[in-house]
Amino acid sequence: MYVVKFGGTSVASSKNIKLVRDIVKQKPANEIIIVVVSALGGITNKLIQLSNKAISNQTEFSNLIDEVEAAHLQVCQDLIDENELPELVAAVTARIKKLREVVQGVSLVGELSAKVQDKIVSTGERLSSLIITRYFNQEFDTVLLDPSEFIFTDDKHGNANVNYPTTMKAIAKVVTSVKNVAVCPGFVAQSLSGEATTLGRGGSDFTAALIAAGVDASRLEIWTDVDGMMTADPRLVPRARVIDQISYEEAMELSHFGAKVIYPPTIQPVLEKNIPIIIKNTFSPEAAGTKIGENGTDSEKTVKGLTSIKDIALFTLRGSGMIGVPNFSYRLFKALSEEGVNIILITQASSEHTICVGIAEEDAKFARDAINKEFELEIQVRKIEPVHVQKELSIVALVGSNMRHQVGVSGKMFGTLGANGVSVIAIAQGSSERNISAVVESKDLQKAINSLHENFFLSERKRLNLFIVGVGNVGGTLIEQIHQQNQVLLEDHHLDIRLVGLANSRKMVFDANGLDLDAWQEQLAGGGDMQIDEFIQAMTDLNLRNSVFIDNTASGDIPAHYEDILKKSISIVTPNKIGCSSSFEEYQKLKQAALRYRTRFLFETNVGAGLPIISTLNDLIKSGDKIVEIQAVLSGSLNFIFNNFTDKTDFIDIVNTAKKDGYTEPDPRIDLSGLDVRRKLLILLREAGIQSELEDIHGVPFLPKECMEAATVDAFFDELKAVEGDLKTRYLEADRKNCKLKYVASYQNGEAITSLQEIPVHHPFYNLDGKDNIVLFYTNRYKDQPLVVKGAGAGAAVTASGIFADIIKVANS
Repeated sequence: MYVVKFGGTSVASSKNIKLVRDIVKQKPANEIIIVVVSALGGITNKLIQLSNKAISNQTEFSNLIDEVEAAHLQVCQDLIDENELPELVAAVTARIKKLREVVQGVSLVGELSAKVQDKIVSTGERLSSLIITRYFNQEFDTVLLDPSEFIFTDDKHGNANVNYPTTMKAIAKVVTSVKNVAVCPGFVAQSLSGEATTLGRGGSDFTAALIAAGVDASRLEIWTDVDGMMTADPRLVPRARVIDQISYEEAMELSHFGAKVIYPPTIQPVLEKNIPIIIKNTFSPEAAGTKIGENGTDSEKTVKGLTSIKDIALFTLRGSGMIGVPNFSYRLFKALSEEGVNIILITQASSEHTICVGIAEEDAKFARDAINKEFELEIQVRKIEPVHVQKELSIVALVGSNMRHQVGVSGKMFGTLGANGVSVIAIAQGSSERNISAVVESKDLQKAINSLHENFFLSERKRLNLFIVGVGNVGGTLIEQIHQQNQVLLEDHHLDIRLVGLANSRKMVFDANGLDLDAWQEQLAGGGDMQIDEFIQAMTDLNLRNSVFIDNTASGDIPAHYEDILKKSISIVTPNKIGCSSSFEEYQKLKQAALRYRTRFLFETNVGAGLPIISTLNDLIKSGDKIVEIQAVLSGSLNFIFNNFTDKTDFIDIVNTAKKDGYTEPDPRIDLSGLDVRRKLLILLREAGIQSELEDIHGVPFLPKECMEAATVDAFFDELKAVEGDLKTRYLEADRKNCKLKYVASYQNGEAITSLQEIPVHHPFYNLDGKDNIVLFYTNRYKDQPLVVKGAGAGAAVTASGIFADIIKVANS
């Protein structure tokens, strides 16, 4: 015998009911099929609404009854043959007439009891089962069962308690009369005293489970609008997956913590008889679905599902007067129980100084009043504090029986939340170790649940959300590189990079699902006005996991926001040197913020564009080595300029070319002043553990003050013409000595200098071509032969590739 249950969405319309019939037809002909049905989609809500309206507004409840009647008559019209239609229409209208009389009575009395509401609300299942039985009879022999004859409860209306012994006997007796197919309304029951009752939330599922247990069914199928139980709520986690197999205990944990596919009471009756439950999709019957059974833990997966409950209030009772005193917990739970408040989560510290309970936020006022009243005396004498209530919270829970056999699950859970800036307010874990629950702020729920789902169920794929400010040569090239590599990263490295926020100096645009990398220029042009404060606020409000802020500008204003960004657990990747070359105190704050908030602050491109100079230095220092001396050519732009400057070329023309090709900053004086090189050397010294300020580095200028202090860039070029002869003379002097001019940064014996030097033939810098950079690290380990890092040190492509490499480091961290 099979018991199959179809929910409200499965019987929401005549089209859907036809799908239900097709599913039932596929069952083995020799099997007895009992079909439990919910009310037509949306009808239960209308019935609850009209019962509430009956007290105050006759016109509104009359209109609602008309809508209920019209919806059912339309389904009859669509499904039933003409010759059988009048009889069914008469039966439907007769039941609607009874409904109207009951509701009219409520209106006249001006009072709605729970007993009367049960009669009103159960009308939906009564009507749907009546229509579906007549429809099925057109295909096969079908009988209509009345659950009032075999599901018996106490007198608690609205959510009655089932009398199991009486119900099981009655089910076994009644169902013996079924020969082929039976249809039964769910949710409906009767008290032992003969009054109509209902089984509460998920009552139709419960009805099906009771019948399955009563007849020792071979299986219980619950047909809904999803493919099965999911690893997470697909409305919050788009990449949630169907769970193939799960144990009864795991399913109960998931359903208790918000999984809507099945309700906890459904599981108990079939668990005792070891009857498997199959969750299937009415609209995709070919999908395998989820099997709930005794052996749901065969899978090697440590965590089976991830679930959540919204709108939680956390009540904390604390005080020194609680320590070592019995009955505090008992009195707290008793006070809540007497108010009918359900406790969802409990946690207490071993010090006994505090106890916390999580309840539904809608019960918060009653709970607060009840607790404060119960402990009124202790509060007055200050043995304990008035109960503290924190709202706008949610619970996130990991569920899986195998968690008890695997160390590190809690660490991984809380590490993932911490890395994404999600603060855990309270923690609860039962001794069964099937469930680890954490209370978080509701604003962080989506980020929390997606981060955990990615880490536990999609560890082979990670999503990175990028926010880029600055789309000039470097920024535009970076976007192009990401676009070119996106598919490769996704397929070969399981890394999903999305550009979520983008800004230039004028406009900014956001899309949580990712901007179109083929049309980002158009999207940006249609964006809002750019304000860095608003950009950061929008980035923070999106609250996406694995977020990375990329500053591709040379702005001095944006680095002032770095610390606040890091405090939001948003990583920063930047070629902007100002943040790391400002005061040592500010530099330290940024480094410490990254450590404290468990995020990344990466600036490899500050020194050598795409060259791994900083990472190489970091590896040396972390391994215990110590820097003794640094010799470096750190400006690709200056190297390019002096490599191309000869007695046959003009210095001003080469500088113009370097500016045009993007080798220099928009204002070339930043490069030609040596300030850029001083900043780079300062960053290296700081990363080497040497506390330094920019003024500690002596920069020897090679251009006069008139050039460097010109009012504009154009005025600078005018002044540069005047020193052409002096620069030519300097070149010729070096050439006569068989030397080349290089702008060198050096650190030795505690002294840091940047200057234009004549480099002899035998020196490693002599053959440094084009825009290449080179760094020689002399250390305790590399005393005689330095460790050398050499390569292209300027240009949009290599700088963008260096930023890209830092982004990948964030993804891999």
